[in-house]
Amino acid sequence: MNPTAQLMNPTPIAVKEYLLNLQEAICKMVETFDQQSSFNRKKIESPTTFAQPRVLADGKHIEKAAVNFTHSKGDAMPSAATVRRPQLSGKSFQAVSLSWIIHPKNPYAPTTHGNLRFFIAGESDPIWWFGGGIDLTPYYGFTEDVIHWHKTAQKACLPFGDAIYPKFKKACDQYFYLPHRKECRGVGGLFFDDWNQNGFNESFGLLQSIGQHFIPAYLPILEKRAKMQYGERQRNHQLYRRGRYVEFNLLYDRGTKYGLQSGRRIESVLASMPPMVSFVYNYSPQVDSPEEQLLTEFLRPRDWI
Repeated sequence: MNPTAQLMNPTPIAVKEYLLNLQEAICKMVETFDQQSSFNRKKIESPTTFAQPRVLADGKHIEKAAVNFTHSKGDAMPSAATVRRPQLSGKSFQAVSLSWIIHPKNPYAPTTHGNLRFFIAGESDPIWWFGGGIDLTPYYGFTEDVIHWHKTAQKACLPFGDAIYPKFKKACDQYFYLPHRKECRGVGGLFFDDWNQNGFNESFGLLQSIGQHFIPAYLPILEKRAKMQYGERQRNHQLYRRGRYVEFNLLYDRGTKYGLQSGRRIESVLASMPPMVSFVYNYSPQVDSPEEQLLTEFLRPRDWI
């Protein structure tokens, strides 16, 4: 147990402050690495929403990145948030979330995605929970990269119990799966939802730890791969595999459904989409090629540690 917040009652204010600081840290990391482009920064305020969408495009090394914060309030939760908790239908709520996506230009550098969120519903005796996670979507597989990613994810979870990482890893493998393709979207990471175990302090501490371990998990991989030489073959494969990302987000992602149902700004809801994608009819990778190895050796759930 290693929570940094010393709070007795669940509150979105402390979570909001932490996620805004994390948003700034991730944006700074991306801009420092890219060395060419900076994030477009906006603030959107209304009686029910405070949002800070930040999007970077056409960078030297980063083709697109979006790091979006939202604090929303409402009289009734969207159905995407109550499908597993029907008792919350019709209750007032607050939701605080930070979501991010980084699409590098270089096909050897993996896409990464993360989301951290907090919901609280009801006025008296409120019901609250945390959710989110981090995951990695490579286009070419490098065993040492995936091991580093999962070891860092495990390190984020260990202060809160030995069972957390295996539980969250399994949930990630199961969630980021395309049943119509019989493929995992990537090599996994951490995924959790409806989390309120051991009280607010410890649950919030776990959320913070996952957020704090994201940059150490991803930046060394990005630095290693984003400057490798590549050609048309690798770029075409990257664009093809990005199609799987689009399919998952539009068909299965609960966050996309929640954003659309809650009436959030559509540009922010779809900000995770890659800037360029290629859909190829009946594609089959060459036998024993790196493209085939991605499917056979990496996009299958396995113990990377």
